[in-house]
This record gives sequence, structure tokens and C-alpha cells, in this order.
Amino acid sequence: MTFRAPVKDQLFCIKELAGLDKIAQIPCFEDAGFDTAQAVLEESAKFNEGVVAPLNWSGDQDHGSWDNGVVHASPGFKEAYHALAEAGWQGLQQPVEYGGQGLPKTIGAACIEQMTAANLSFSLCSILTGGAIEALLTGGSEDLKSRYIPKMIEGAWTGTMNLTEPQAGSDLALVRSKAVPQGDGTYRVSGQKIFITFGEHDMSENIVHLVLARTPDAPEGVKGISLFVVPKFMVNEDGSLGKRNDVYCASIEEKLGIKASPTAVLVFGDGKGEVGEGAIGYIVGEENRGLEYMFIMMNAARFDVGMQGIGLSERAYQHAAAYAKDRVQSRPVDGSQPGSAAIIHHPDVKRMLLTMRALTEGARAMALVGAAAYDTAHHHPDAAVAKQAQTLYDFFVPLIKGFSTENSVEIASLGVQVHGGMGFIEETGAAQYYRDARILPIYEGTTAIQANDLIGRKTSRDGGAFAKAIAAQIADTEGQLIARSSAAGQKLATQLKASRESFLQVVDFVVGNVKTNPNAVFAGSVAYLMLTANLVAGWQMARALMVAEDKLAAGEDVPFMKAKIATARFYGDHILARITSLRDTVLDGGDSVSGLDLDAF
Repeated sequence: MTFRAPVKDQLFCIKELAGLDKIAQIPCFEDAGFDTAQAVLEESAKFNEGVVAPLNWSGDQDHGSWDNGVVHASPGFKEAYHALAEAGWQGLQQPVEYGGQGLPKTIGAACIEQMTAANLSFSLCSILTGGAIEALLTGGSEDLKSRYIPKMIEGAWTGTMNLTEPQAGSDLALVRSKAVPQGDGTYRVSGQKIFITFGEHDMSENIVHLVLARTPDAPEGVKGISLFVVPKFMVNEDGSLGKRNDVYCASIEEKLGIKASPTAVLVFGDGKGEVGEGAIGYIVGEENRGLEYMFIMMNAARFDVGMQGIGLSERAYQHAAAYAKDRVQSRPVDGSQPGSAAIIHHPDVKRMLLTMRALTEGARAMALVGAAAYDTAHHHPDAAVAKQAQTLYDFFVPLIKGFSTENSVEIASLGVQVHGGMGFIEETGAAQYYRDARILPIYEGTTAIQANDLIGRKTSRDGGAFAKAIAAQIADTEGQLIARSSAAGQKLATQLKASRESFLQVVDFVVGNVKTNPNAVFAGSVAYLMLTANLVAGWQMARALMVAEDKLAAGEDVPFMKAKIATARFYGDHILARITSLRDTVLDGGDSVSGLDLDAF
């Protein structure tokens, strides 16, 4: 199936919901107005449709190989990556002073969605490199920045994130990798890391590993973790590549999905390099503050994984919609055709496709509004405005990551269902999206981890004040809807109001019980996240409905605006309607979660 990047909807969200015009008023973004966004997204679409998307199916079938420590990328990936680097896509959002283009995240996030929709496996190398750059920008010395970042932005080198060990998954307090200082500013790093995405490959000249490890006198727990740059090849003073460092790929994992993205087991300090025993590393920032710096990378990665969920959802929707228009099966129940018709005529197929579409568009709108908050937080000259935007972005990140990725599994599953029995057959392609989607709610922090963050740091810490401030903004939108003459707006206002009131009940429950009855609160943590994100995405769809109605009345892009209104209406009727049950799960379901004796499981 031919993939088409959703440029028109992305531009609608960027302009009408995310407020790109305000972003373009920030001094460093004067040249990043709508015309720039349109030009960049259209060029990104051409690249991803023409170069990246055709490798998606073939990469799933022939996903490269491991041979005695060397990983050969899936056929075509190396050439596609070189094309990406030469076109400057790796530096899109990166600082100009290091060779990047300095464009806002509001535009860059849409490009990430396009690439992940085109080929999720391929996109991961570029996305993780971007996260490594952000971590170095935050905590790296000037020497580390100047030595590594330009080459990573150029695309000559790639980056990885090395957290997980066999005994330490999400619990990083259990990290045991060691880093021994050598007295010359370097450290000798040893240990094993697992699940390292693109930890070894042959697409770039060098790989810059960011590694969590402990120095000899470090305290136990997360307070004793430091962050190190450990390059695959040493970098000479003149910037050329030197000896092979002591880090090797012991194997790559056989996975359910994203098969063309090599997931490496990396061994540091096994004596196989050309530098002696122990991989040579350079500390990022200060000792014992590694987790703080790594969280910069993780937070960036969590947002990007949310964009991956949206991209995969878009691809699965397009695939299912195209199939539904072609597959002839059964007479329509309303007798509108005398014989068998394309299945898109059947009400339940329409319901499934609209569910896929509404969830995708709602998540996209929420994510791009979040990206605009990031740009404001990091670049607005008014400190008060920047601080408020940072709070909004921080609140949105677990929603974007959790909701968009959980949706991607539901959407990909619905895509298989639309295909019927053919969806279970690999050659139709629908099954690949389902397999690929399943990792997204897991890596970079499971949905429960995102939900715990939403409860602990984003809701209970300030007594629910910011959550209620969001609710107040939603109430303002309800008022705008009520003031309109459209029946769709009036109905959506009613649905939004009921959802907001359910949200406020849950916020009060969380704040009131998190200390006295934490098991009950955290038993409903994922339900709380899904409720909150559903509401916020529904709020954006309500805003979109008002814009679309006004543009439709003016005769502007009539087919698109009609579709946007219909999708927003469906969101209110079918997606916001889920909030009541989620509320009841949070308020009343905690005791039953703890009701079964452990021995009975």
C-alpha cells in the first residue's frame, strides 16, 4: 500500500491548534512561520514516501544480521540513512551553532511522525541520536559538545541510550556497570547493557553510546549513577577516528516487531578493543548526577515515542481504509446496493475506521500542542510565560506517550479486524503494524510508569492545582461551543462538560487518597492517564471543530473541513464516552485489584 504523509492535517494542527504564529514571534524562530512549516513538511513527505516507506515491508522480511559482533543493517537502510543525513534531516531541530537548522519542535515533531509512519524501525536510529544530542547539550562539557554533536547532527555518527541491564529494567537503582577514573579525565567502563536500539550497525562511521554506570565510591541507588560518553571508535584531537574502543555487540534480539531495528546486547570492558581492557569513557556533567542528565534524553524519547504511536496509527488507518474501499463482501444492510459492496459501506467497518481516525487525529493534535509548549518553554524571552509553558509540556508528556502508544495497539488491532481473515496473513501488511505497535507502550517507560509520573509529579505534588487549571481552560472551550449555533458544537460542549466533571472527580480522589490509600490510587493510575489524555485530546478536537465549521462556512477546503467536523463529532460520541467508565474504574476499582490473595494468582 502506498503511504501518504498526513501533511494537511499536520499543518491544520500546527497552525490552528498549536499556534505556530505565536511560536514564530519568538526571536530565534522568526523564519519558522507557516510557509516554512509547509515547505518543510512537504519535503519531509517526499523523502519519507519515496525513500523510507518502501523499506518498511522489506525490512520486516529481511531485517539484517549479526556476524561475530558486526551488525549489517537491513538491505536499503544504509543508503536511506545516508540520504537522510545528506538532506539535513538529522539537524532539523538542533542548534545552528553546531550545524543544525534550529527549527521549532512544533515542526520537527510532525516530521518525526511522518518518518515513523513510513518506517518505524528505520526511524529509531535518527530519533535516538536526537535524544543523545539533547542530553549532551544539557549536561556535556564544551569539549564533549564540540567533539561529538556536530558529527551527530551531520549524520556521520549516531547515538544510543544505554540504561537497561539484565537485572535492571525500569529499576535503574539496580544498575551495576562500573566506571573507574584513570586520573587523566577518562574512565574505564565495564558491564553489560541490553535492549540497546541500534547499539551496533553499519550505517554510520561511529556510534556514540551514552552509558549509565557507577564510579567506585558512588552511593547505592539512583543517587550513585553517573553518565558517560563511550564512543565505538575513539576520536582523535583532529576529529578523525582512532582505535576501536572496548565495546562490542554480543548479540541482537529476535523480536515480535520492529525487526529491522537491531536491538543489541552490548558488552563494555571485555578486552576486545584496541585500547586495552575497559572501554574508555568521558563523564557527562558531574559524578552521581547521571540519571538527571539521562532523564533529559528519556523525556525527549518519551515524547518521540508518542509521535511513533501516532505515526504507526496513521499508517495502519490508511492501510485499513484503502482495503475497505476495495474489498467487496456482503450486501449493505440498508439495501442501498442490490448486490455485494465494498465493506466500507457496512456500519461497523465505518465505526472501526472512524475510531482509528479519531484516536489518531486527537492524539496528533494533543502532541503538536505539547510541542508548541516545549518551544515556548525553552525559547520564550518572558520567564513567566516560559515557566507556565514548561509546566504544560511536563503535564502533557506522559499523556502523549501513554495515550498515543496504547491507542496504536488498539488502532493496529482494528486494522487487522477491518481486513478480516486476510489481516491475519502477513503478506497483507496489517499484521506488521500490530506487531510493531506492541513495543510502544513498553519502551522508554511503560504506560504504568507514565501514569505513576502523572499522579506523583504532575497531579498530587501541587494538590491538583495545574490539573484543575487545565480543566478551567476546557470549560472556556465549552463556553465557546455553547455560544455557537451549530448542533454539533452544542452536543460536543455537553459531552466535554461531562468528561471534564468526571476528570475533576478523579483529580480530587487522587489528591485526597494518594498518601492515605496509595494502593487504591495507583491501581487506577493507567485508567487516570487514559481518562486525562482522552479529555485533553477531545478538547483539541472540540477546538478543531470550531475552526473547521468557520472555514467550511467560508467555503475553504470543503472536503477536508467536512471530514474534520465528522471526525470531531465521532470523537465526542464514541471516544469521550469512554471517560465515564474510566472514572468509575479509578474511583471504585482499587479494592478489587487487591482483593485476590497473592497465592491465588
